[in-house]
Amino acid sequence: MSMTMTQKILASHAGLESVCAGQLIEAKLDLVLGNDVTSPVAINEMNKFGKTSVFDKTRIALVMDHFTPNKDIQSAMNCKQVREFAAKNDILHYYDVGNMGIEHALLPEKGIVTCGDCVIGADSHTCTYGALGAFSTGVGSTDMAAGMITGKAWFKVPSAIKVVLTGEKRKYVSGKDVILHLIGKIGVDGALYKSLEFCGDGVKNLSMDDRLCICNMAIECGAKNGIFPVDETTLEYVNGRSLREYKIYEADEDAEYDEVVEINLSELKSTVAFPHLPENTKTIDEVGEIKIDQVVIGSCTNGRMEDMRTAAEILKGKKVAKNVRAIIIPATQKIYLDCIKEGLTEIFVEAGCVVSTPTCGPCLGGHMGILAKGERAVSTSNRNFVGRMGHVESEIYLASPAVAAASAVTGYVSDPAKL
Repeated sequence: MSMTMTQKILASHAGLESVCAGQLIEAKLDLVLGNDVTSPVAINEMNKFGKTSVFDKTRIALVMDHFTPNKDIQSAMNCKQVREFAAKNDILHYYDVGNMGIEHALLPEKGIVTCGDCVIGADSHTCTYGALGAFSTGVGSTDMAAGMITGKAWFKVPSAIKVVLTGEKRKYVSGKDVILHLIGKIGVDGALYKSLEFCGDGVKNLSMDDRLCICNMAIECGAKNGIFPVDETTLEYVNGRSLREYKIYEADEDAEYDEVVEINLSELKSTVAFPHLPENTKTIDEVGEIKIDQVVIGSCTNGRMEDMRTAAEILKGKKVAKNVRAIIIPATQKIYLDCIKEGLTEIFVEAGCVVSTPTCGPCLGGHMGILAKGERAVSTSNRNFVGRMGHVESEIYLASPAVAAASAVTGYVSDPAKL
């Protein structure tokens, strides 16, 4: 039976020769992930069932990233509970203040996830790791608890959409513009419980940071997961980094797809998602005059090194517009340190930005940049739902780091190519 890349990974982890769309399976897990918001719920569920130990202390990652450094008593109590659980179970991959990072940037960086993995995480953007040729998807905290206990999870095998990429993107167009374009094209439910499988000659022209960004937002069009083929770019990234042996899976040439979407990267323009859904996209030349109050460059979507370099290139020698607050959040401690070593932090500070320790912070309206009533923000994060970053009457415009940095300088949603 012919299978997609995702179906092959699931079949292998289920111990089956083949699987088909719609089939219910139980699969072995390579990694179970939780953060400071979702892990306490999972731990409480374990306690309800009298389960006190985990299936493998090396196959669980607990990352304190949403409200850290702790913003209030409740977030401090949550982290304390997870910290004690991690210590009791001798969890190898526990990350807290000082050595943490935003989970979906940290795990690939440290080689904790790799090609061919089957991963669940109690966070919807766990689909990020498909950039490495892994099957990874978000689950609820109860499923996380079951995964930590048994090392297994059940899945309904998804059907797939084939996304064929051709051409080469122009300057200041990034993976963020690719995925916003796709979501705008098929809608927020256009890939509901399906696998987004990227392929085509254009894949080689996307960096690993581009791919991580694209897979990160697969969930924003309803996808179960997003996944890229393993190529030279992937292997260059994982070799010398991966903590485990990896396995490469390839889709069969005659694999079945529900539909095929073609995207010519050379035709893409900088793209902005208007409030209050990621599908409300406009190209930068369609935006018009939109005055903003805040810019956030960071998150599990766009807080990586390429994002920092792009923002710095645009901000160098310039100043953030009057009455605009610009917040830069490197996604990991390593990225933060590299920004310092490369002089990017100095560029940000001299431009009038604030540079934060790694945290999810403003993305989910947690801290480090909450919006007031009537305020507008350009954010490189992944969601612009009503009230996502603060007051229900605030507005979020999703964009690439290039657009965000240009907007910080002008005070309006702006085209970086025209700055």
